[in-house]
Parts: sequence; C-alpha cells; structure tokens
Amino acid sequence: MSEPGHTHLMEQLQQVAKGLAATFAPFCEVVVHDLDDPDHAIVAIENNLSGRSVGDPATELGLARMADDAYPQVVANYPNRFADGRRVKSTSIGIKDERGHYAGALCLNIDMTVFDGIGTVLDHFGRSDGAAAPAESLDPANGDAIRARIDAFAADRATTPRALRTTQRRELVRELKAQGFMEVRRSAGIVADHLGVSRATVYADAK
Repeated sequence: MSEPGHTHLMEQLQQVAKGLAATFAPFCEVVVHDLDDPDHAIVAIENNLSGRSVGDPATELGLARMADDAYPQVVANYPNRFADGRRVKSTSIGIKDERGHYAGALCLNIDMTVFDGIGTVLDHFGRSDGAAAPAESLDPANGDAIRARIDAFAADRATTPRALRTTQRRELVRELKAQGFMEVRRSAGIVADHLGVSRATVYADAK
C-alpha cells in the first residue's frame, strides 16, 4: 500500500494533468505515472491521444528514472511517435519524493500532425509570385531607415523602442526631425507604430 504522502502527491499531479490538458486541448495528451507501481504505472491520462489506458505499465523512460535517481528530471521536447505512427513531441517531468527518489512523472505528448497540416496551409498562403509582381512597396520610402534609426537610439540606451521613457522618446523624435526623417511621407505614422504611441504624441514630441 502506498504511503499517505505518496498518494497525496499522485492526487495533486492528477489535478495538474487535468488543468494542462484542458488548456492545451485538443492536441496535447497529459499522463500521470506512478513509479511505485511500474507494472501499472499510468494512473491518469487526460485528452487521450495515444490509445493507452489507466493501469498500463511504465515506459522505458520511467524505468530509467526508477533505476537512477540522477536521471534528468526534465526531458523536454524529444521526438516520439504514437502506436499508429503519428509524430509526437514529448516532454517528461520526473517527480521526486522528499528522499530524492523518483515517485512519479508527468508527461505531455503533443500530436504534431495537427501542426504539420497548419504549416502546410500557412506555407501555401504565404507564397507569392515574385516573377509576376510589379515593382511596388507598401512601405513609404525610407521607412526602414526610420525604424533602424529608432532601434539604434533605443539600443544605445540598453532598451527597446517601446520601452523608452517619455524624455527619451521626445529626445528621439526631435533628433529624427533634425535629421530630416520627419519630412518623409507618413513618417509620423511609422514612428508612432514603432514606438507604440499615437501620431498625436509624435507630433507633440516633435514641437
């Protein structure tokens, strides 16, 4: 019979598994393993994608943890496969008891075939016919130069454009104006978008 502390730990892990599975459904299976009973290690399986059942035995990774307390506690994002051949990305988190022995494991198995399909659709959608395209840009002339100048200004101050303090932002906008960048068509909009402020703020800073 399991000790009360061990039973409580397994019960809490099952609650964590429910929360993770609910958050990452429908493409993530979450499994709780009780390493005190390797022949019937699986005590909970949420969002079942692998076809396994409660009471199934421990995996090779679980057996490795049982044999060696120094085995890595977190093994993240390793390639795996379900029994039907679907590609899986797995993460296994070993859970130790107060003595430092592995008592259980929490495992996440993500069905990557879902993302393979999405990736194919997005790749197709993102294609363009460069040979047939006219010479056109939706970005005003010198837009990249303005953004690069803003990035350099922020980097010199060990920050990002959107994290500039008000005084720093005003200094930047006045520099851009002095250097002629504010004469570029739609420059106020470019600056505002890159800094995360309104165009009215940019106009006010430039005064």
